[in-house]
Amino acid sequence: MKIERHVVLVAPQVHWNTGNIGRTCLGAGASLHLIKPLGFSIDTREVKRAGLDYWHRVNLSVWNSFEAFKTEMNPQNDEVAVFAKTGEKSFWNIPCPQRLFLIFGSETRGLPDSILSMYRHAVYHIPITDKIRCLNLSTAVGIALYESLRHSDPVHAW
Repeated sequence: MKIERHVVLVAPQVHWNTGNIGRTCLGAGASLHLIKPLGFSIDTREVKRAGLDYWHRVNLSVWNSFEAFKTEMNPQNDEVAVFAKTGEKSFWNIPCPQRLFLIFGSETRGLPDSILSMYRHAVYHIPITDKIRCLNLSTAVGIALYESLRHSDPVHAW
């Protein structure tokens, strides 16, 4: 049984974060979905540099809206993990179905309330100390993505 992981970035603003996340997705065998508006062009040198020479191999989809993404990909309620600082559940408890969508907001604004309320049953946080405001987006994605794979059958995940 093939494990399917999708990282969804809603309105990302920082090109090097997105490039790094693309590289992480490629390494983990995950798809990357970018929801517009983007705070940069995906054709910029900086995105490609952060993704190194791997960027062209990233399984990338760019969507005009979250609604378009949701309609086309049709994630089921048990296939979604939404990440926010205010999430009531720890990421240690994210579900690990065969197909999973890990949804993250922009670096400065997080996720819109419409998405948080749509998936209120699936809002998770990554615990941090009070010494920092938040984790870098690419760090948070890496932590959540690999934790979701750890709970699956890692020997046969790829």
